Amino acid sequence: MRFDHKTVLISGAAGGFGSRMAERFADLGANLVLSDQDALALQAVADSLECEVALLAGDVTDPEHHHELVDLAQAEFGSLDVAVNNAGIVQPMQRLPDTDPEFARHLIEVDLMGVIYAMQAQLPAMATRFEEEGTPAAIVNIASAAGLVGSPFLATYAAAKHGVVGLTRSAAAEYGRKGVRINAICPSFANTAMLTDYLEASPKGREAAEHALTRGIPMARVGQVDEVVNTILFAAWDGNSFMTGETLSVDGGLVAV
Repeated sequence: MRFDHKTVLISGAAGGFGSRMAERFADLGANLVLSDQDALALQAVADSLECEVALLAGDVTDPEHHHELVDLAQAEFGSLDVAVNNAGIVQPMQRLPDTDPEFARHLIEVDLMGVIYAMQAQLPAMATRFEEEGTPAAIVNIASAAGLVGSPFLATYAAAKHGVVGLTRSAAAEYGRKGVRINAICPSFANTAMLTDYLEASPKGREAAEHALTRGIPMARVGQVDEVVNTILFAAWDGNSFMTGETLSVDGGLVAV
């Protein structure tokens, strides 16, 4: 599996998944366009990479930011071959009536609308290139196991991620003849700094919170970052050329039971 001479755009590139994705794509030969709201952390990720990198810090809830990223990819590298729409936030576990409406709006704006805005910028550029040059492209949206099943105490987050799954399937059906494959990755909890912060903020304590997370997982543990990133690479790879509109679960069997 190689990405030589491919241009890969990653949002949320300073986070646990995003930074590791950047490392792996770079090791496999890609040129990178990286985005994150945290400009300093984004620069630190770029400094650690041994590949061609273009950076643009910004907010995924700003539609113009996504158009600027596509323009940057084309200006720096001549194309956009792969986009991984990874930026997102989580919510604290709480009953739906206790969820602050403003926070709920913000979460949906980041986790769902941010992906919509991204694809509105990415799809025309990818489809035009396919029409003119016959070069296919791929979009990988990071959804969640919570986007496939009911998730008590995470209702707003689950609603947003269900939206990402529906968006992925619908857009894949629209763009199958335009050379763009679109798939979603649905991880359960994985061992990232975001998960650590989430567990340590639990009023029940970290150990009890982690037990609550893993007791419904047949493999009885949280995932590792590379276990998720490996699946993202597979979805983005040209060799996986007949898969589109799919949701790939990376969850230790969570949604199987």
